[in-house]
Amino acid sequence: MTVLSGKKILLGVTGGIAAYKTTFLVRQFIKAGAQVQVVMTNNAKEFVTPLVLSTLSKNPVLSSFTKDEASGEWTNHVDVGLWADIMVIAPATANTLAKMVSGESDNFLMAVYRSAKCPVYFAPAMDLDMYKHPSTQENFKKLVAFGNIMIPAESGELASGLVGEGRMAEPENIVEFIENDIAAKLPLKGKKVLITAGPTYEAIDPVRFIGNHSSGRMGYAIATSASKLGAEVILISGPTFLQSPNGVHTIRVTSAEEMYKKVHEYFKNVDIAILSAAVADYKPKNVADQKIKKKVSSLSIELEPTKDILASLGAEKKHQFLVGFALETENELENAKGKLKRKNLDAIVLNSLNDEGAGFGTSTNKVTFIDSNSVTPFSLKSKEEVSVDILNEIIARLHA
Repeated sequence: MTVLSGKKILLGVTGGIAAYKTTFLVRQFIKAGAQVQVVMTNNAKEFVTPLVLSTLSKNPVLSSFTKDEASGEWTNHVDVGLWADIMVIAPATANTLAKMVSGESDNFLMAVYRSAKCPVYFAPAMDLDMYKHPSTQENFKKLVAFGNIMIPAESGELASGLVGEGRMAEPENIVEFIENDIAAKLPLKGKKVLITAGPTYEAIDPVRFIGNHSSGRMGYAIATSASKLGAEVILISGPTFLQSPNGVHTIRVTSAEEMYKKVHEYFKNVDIAILSAAVADYKPKNVADQKIKKKVSSLSIELEPTKDILASLGAEKKHQFLVGFALETENELENAKGKLKRKNLDAIVLNSLNDEGAGFGTSTNKVTFIDSNSVTPFSLKSKEEVSVDILNEIIARLHA
């Protein structure tokens, strides 16, 4: 999985000979898992056809404010600009660069550019003398000062026959530049994150076990989001039917004892540990070697406590930021704060089975993020959104 996977990319194509390279650029973006919407200037159509770019991007190419002159239906440039996670203008001709600097909006692409709220990358493409001209160099500086990100032109043979700077970066280099730039800015870049998820099963005999209703969805969502934010993620999962998230090192365990051992194996080398697994508090003291046959009389099973994984980590943590989960049914806030202090946690995530849409077996959750200084409640959201909220709270405290 690349950092572009799932990203919505707005590709602005302007009227330069390098426009033919955008066919390859679109394919590179699609291959990286991105969605692509192409916006072309009318001059760009002289170098590459909208049909080709539409076919490759799987979206109609936009180039005009008017969809249908007869009906008066129009294309909202604001909506197009706000749709994108990333905007890339390639090739960015000298004329387009000047318009980006001056504020001129005489075509649809420039109107979209001024409506975009996302990071904007531009890949200059022009002849050597135009590239070296003081006005062009000044425009580069101004665009960067505006917050745009320049993808440097490459040296090579140009359309005029001259050899030198001004050649648009090759499509694979553009993609690599953007990926590296995004990755370097991710808030968890360089961090190792340990996450536990799912239930544990404590054997009674070779057939039966003690378990709970945890699906593992919350922990898996946190693992996925942490990976997207640049972290190296280790997910230690109890039994679940969920597939391992892309880019995440997933370790499967069954019992509380197995989870305890694996967590301690990795904990010393991580920066953040988020223990969202619903670990069994008790296990059968004696496990039968053979299936226990059904009898008329009642069956008694003696239980003993499992090892407290969270408390053991709290006792030995040094540099790690340790987060636990508390699923409560009564005195929720009081119990969660007690667990936070008792187990020496940096933060705890509280959710209650009394809240509709929260807890086990749902696609949503409603949580409160608690540390020693604050209590931050969140509304009911999808578990994917909740995972981002939790990670943002952690990131804010790491950078405080």
